[in-house]
Amino acid sequence: MMSKIEAFFTPVKSVVKRFLHVISYFSLPGYAWAALALSVVLGGALEPAIPALLKPLLDSGFKTLLIPIWLIPVVIIGLFMLRSTATFVADVALAKIAQTGLQKLRSEMFDSINSAELSLYRQQPATQLANTVVFEATNGAVLLLQSITTLVKDTIAIAALFAYLLYLNWKLTLIVVFIFPAVAIAMRAIAVRLYKLTKFSQAAIDQLAYVVEENVLAHKEIRLQAAQHQQKARFASVNALMYRIAMKTAIAGSAVSPITNIFGSVALAAVVTVAVMQSQSDALSAGGFVSFVTAMLMLIAPIKHLSEVTSTVTRGLVAAERAIALVETVTSETSGNCTVDRSQGKISFQKVGLRYPNSKTQALTGVDLTIESGQFVALIGLSGSGKTSLVNVLLRFVDCTDGSVTLDGVELRDWDLMALRRQFALVSQNVVMLNETLLCNVTLGQQVDRERAKRCIDAACLSDLVDSLPLGMDSSLGHNAVALSGGERQRVAIARALYKDAPILILDEVTSALDTNTDKLVQVALRAAMVGRTTIAIAHRLSTIKDADTIVVMRDGFVVQHGKHDDLITQPGAYQNFIKQGLSSQMLS
Repeated sequence: MMSKIEAFFTPVKSVVKRFLHVISYFSLPGYAWAALALSVVLGGALEPAIPALLKPLLDSGFKTLLIPIWLIPVVIIGLFMLRSTATFVADVALAKIAQTGLQKLRSEMFDSINSAELSLYRQQPATQLANTVVFEATNGAVLLLQSITTLVKDTIAIAALFAYLLYLNWKLTLIVVFIFPAVAIAMRAIAVRLYKLTKFSQAAIDQLAYVVEENVLAHKEIRLQAAQHQQKARFASVNALMYRIAMKTAIAGSAVSPITNIFGSVALAAVVTVAVMQSQSDALSAGGFVSFVTAMLMLIAPIKHLSEVTSTVTRGLVAAERAIALVETVTSETSGNCTVDRSQGKISFQKVGLRYPNSKTQALTGVDLTIESGQFVALIGLSGSGKTSLVNVLLRFVDCTDGSVTLDGVELRDWDLMALRRQFALVSQNVVMLNETLLCNVTLGQQVDRERAKRCIDAACLSDLVDSLPLGMDSSLGHNAVALSGGERQRVAIARALYKDAPILILDEVTSALDTNTDKLVQVALRAAMVGRTTIAIAHRLSTIKDADTIVVMRDGFVVQHGKHDDLITQPGAYQNFIKQGLSSQMLS
């Protein structure tokens, strides 16, 4: 018997536990909680006041009133004003609690995203993360806090009305009590189904948002490939799934009200029948009968609210739990204690191996390489040879699975992560720009110095661009700076690298997609950026790599050759083959 009872209440206990965990994020401010509690208690406790006022009026008869007539409207208006004031205070206090907690939770989620291991971005697309931070946290918190108000207020209202019903006629009240077990069983079944459906709905929303995001980002490719019909079918499939889930959720949620009303009607019919029988034997007065029925009918609304709160709590929990999971379960990047302001720029790879999660092959194997301070090292090799992986290990975007990497003799894991990444400036082929001004994009993450920014912009051959913009450096570049040409974007990235003034510069296929004239401008800017710095270039043009202090040739994760151009060109091997095949002047990567 006990096991059946425990099995019945286990889902309820689980929901309550998760509910309390989420609400713990919204514990402040205390005065708002006090105001909310006082208002909700007061509003609920006043529920029996109107039926209690009806009994003496009806029992005494309107012609033999024991109180002045003017007092009746005063009492009625006063009661409604008191209840309305309590509702207003409760709503404002609830908003204060919700927004205070949300402000804190959103900040913690954003911090978690910015400090998370990079595997998070492989597991969750950008739309899902944005949806969690912007929408789900807000919706979940608001729904749950509204549920608290409903639960407390309506529970108190039910308790107050029941107490009044017991006071009027305990026998009739027992009939009303019988509806609760039946309603509880029905609500439990509906709550379990709603929780599952809400989980499915959340996943479907993520899929739909992801399809939209991909189509927006790849709009040119989709039009070029005439893939609109294919993408429309893809969207329609997820859209139809959302429709089916939404309909199932609507059916389950809509069942709450009819179930409550049916049980309420059974109780009402029984009460009216028994009350009529009692009134015929003078056991119940007319005023008592009207007052009892009125109070009982007033029970239907709070009972209905409590039954419907199941759906609200379910939707709120599913949304808020994922938001809180972003804070509590996401693993942050590990960080050491070395906080050197500016390194010498000496890098050493010692038998470095790397295998990405869920990959069957090694991305890097036994890489031994030393880069002296101030050297220019070029990495070449076919796509998939391991060049980018080597740079990712250096920046600790991924940690090597074998061997070690040191900067100035200190293992990368022993560096404070922010201090480590301060040592590097990156200029890549895919330049990411923020929807900010040119000045903000150049000084990204650094203290703004307009004169210094202007010098870096000039050094990156961007003076003409600044002159053409309506507000100069203070002009907004728009979403990902789509109005800029490829060469301009590359030179903005170079200006950013110059402004950061890091001791190590990484160039990732910077000029691979540029025309000859633009390439010349970028090369001028790059030469200015490389002065006095250790430079690592993933390169594809002979003009870029032939002057490197060391050329590192990679294949299948191995370093197969390294040395100067003049030496490597005379040695049989991969580098000489590139030159002989004529690839070096076009595309080595």
